[in-house]
Amino acid sequence: MAARTWTPEQRQKQREAIERWKPWKQSTGPKSPEGKAAAAGNAWTGGEWQKLRQAIKELNGAMRKQRDWLER
Repeated sequence: MAARTWTPEQRQKQREAIERWKPWKQSTGPKSPEGKAAAAGNAWTGGEWQKLRQAIKELNGAMRKQRDWLER
């Protein structure tokens, strides 16, 4: 899907509309403890999945060595 091309008039009209709406003043973030907990984990990238992935890589390497040894 191609990106939309805006005419200068459309761009100006959109700019004026956004200035009226001021959406940045309405976004306040999560208010409930559940929402705050969910938002706190947004940037989290580590944990069990990374450990599992590393273990799988090690297992694959060991199996590759074993296969190579058996094929000799």
